[in-house]
Amino acid sequence: MKPLTGSTTTTDQAPADPAATDDMLATQPIGYWSGLARTAVTRQLRDAMARIDVTQPQYWVLNRVNGALPAPAREEVVAQLTPLADGPHEIARVVDQLLHRGWLSTDDRGRLRLTQAGEAARARLRQLVTEQRAVVHEGIGDEEYVAALKVLRRMVANVERAERHRAP
Repeated sequence: MKPLTGSTTTTDQAPADPAATDDMLATQPIGYWSGLARTAVTRQLRDAMARIDVTQPQYWVLNRVNGALPAPAREEVVAQLTPLADGPHEIARVVDQLLHRGWLSTDDRGRLRLTQAGEAARARLRQLVTEQRAVVHEGIGDEEYVAALKVLRRMVANVERAERHRAP
C-alpha cells in the first residue's frame, strides 16, 4: 500500500511481540499495544469500582449529569455515552440503575439531576479514579503522556483520512 502524503517512514510491520526490545518497538503493531493497554487499564479500573459496587458506565453517567446546564434529558445522556458503552442499551440501563439507587432524580421536565447521594458517590468515584490513574501513570511524566496521546490522536486522524479517501 502506498503511504499517504505527509508520512515520514515506511517501517515494516512485525508480528506482535510482548518481549520486543526497545530497538524493535517501531515495528510493533499499534492495534496490539493499544488494545493491550485498553484491556489492562479498563480491567484495573472496573475491578477497583466493582469492589465498591459501582460500574464504569455508572461513573460516566454521574459525570455527564454533574453540573450540566441545562440539565440533560435521559435521551441526551444515552446518545452521548452509548458510543463508549459495551452495547446499545447499556447506558439506558445505567440511568435506570442510578434512578433506582437514588443517585439520580428527574425534574418535572424529565431532566436528570444528581441527588446528594449521587454527588457523594460521584466525588468518591472521582477520588478512586484519581488513585487508579496514579497507578497507571507511575513513572510517566505529563510531557511523555501528552506526547503519547498526540501520537494516538494523529493515528486516529490518519485512519479517518484514509477511510474518507477510500469511500466510494
